[in-house]
Amino acid sequence: MVASKVTSLDVARLAGVSQSAVSRVFTPGASASKKTIEKVRKAAEQLGYRPNVLARAMVSGRSRIIGLIVAYLNNQFYPEALERLSNALQERGYHVLIFMASHSSNNIDNVVEEILDFQVDGIIAASVALSSDLSERCRAADVPMVLFNRAQDDPAMSSVTSDNVAGGRKVAEFLLAGRHKKIGYIAGWEGASTQRDREAGFVAALRDAGTNLHAREVGNFTTKEAQEAARRMFASDPPDAVFVANDHMAMAVMDTLRFELGLKIPQDVSIVGYDDVAVAAWPAYDLTTVRQPANRMVAETVDILLSKIENPDAGPRRIEIDGPLIVRGSARIPEGWKT
Repeated sequence: MVASKVTSLDVARLAGVSQSAVSRVFTPGASASKKTIEKVRKAAEQLGYRPNVLARAMVSGRSRIIGLIVAYLNNQFYPEALERLSNALQERGYHVLIFMASHSSNNIDNVVEEILDFQVDGIIAASVALSSDLSERCRAADVPMVLFNRAQDDPAMSSVTSDNVAGGRKVAEFLLAGRHKKIGYIAGWEGASTQRDREAGFVAALRDAGTNLHAREVGNFTTKEAQEAARRMFASDPPDAVFVANDHMAMAVMDTLRFELGLKIPQDVSIVGYDDVAVAAWPAYDLTTVRQPANRMVAETVDILLSKIENPDAGPRRIEIDGPLIVRGSARIPEGWKT
């Protein structure tokens, strides 16, 4: 025999309050007296009552669920950022559903359609790019979206990134100040705005100084392809410094150069990354890198999304946050450089 499900009415009767009072106690942001809250929660615990979040969403029209899309978690920047995003949203009374996607446009389209089926209040897309058709689909469904650590040309789409162009420039200026003559670059996935902007700033600063890129390979933001890119780049006429488009690849490049090719870092070649993930500071890597201001990026992303949920007429915002160059031991430090 199946036991009958405990309802809010049962809790109200035991607590000696109205059913609406029970609803207020379990609704984020709703008001109830301390005495009422204590009585209701005590009765709920005694009866084993759990509020039906989905049923409440059908009545209120708000699920208080945010969908997070991420393409891959191998890059240590994203697990840390997603944890911060989840915590920040939960502090504001929202629940989080995480969906995995790939760089394939068809896969991303399918994932977003699936998220919309969950009646989410908003979407944060991290490390993925969206088609204009898909962006319009979300707008038609009145589901606001913010891109995290990605940007795109759609003027109606909000996005939060570090200032990737400025970050690339800082790396070039640092390597030039260290008197490097043959400077290489290992790119990430070329469909990513972060990759495009980091390289654009880096190459522009080299050209401003009268220097051209000595070598270029593509690592697609993966360990294996970054290792292969390093082998190709150092097969002949190797560079004396390399900017790698993120830390995840930079550490793979460092391991390949040291343990396969027998090179010393930074004596034979300087390596600089981008992100400043926690592992970058480990003595095994001691990686010089551009820090992504993750806390500020998360705060801006959450503020933009929740503001749009509360005020659908709010306009899009595109935010770029400057991040510092963190100088460690993987690259030659220019004489007189202030760290």
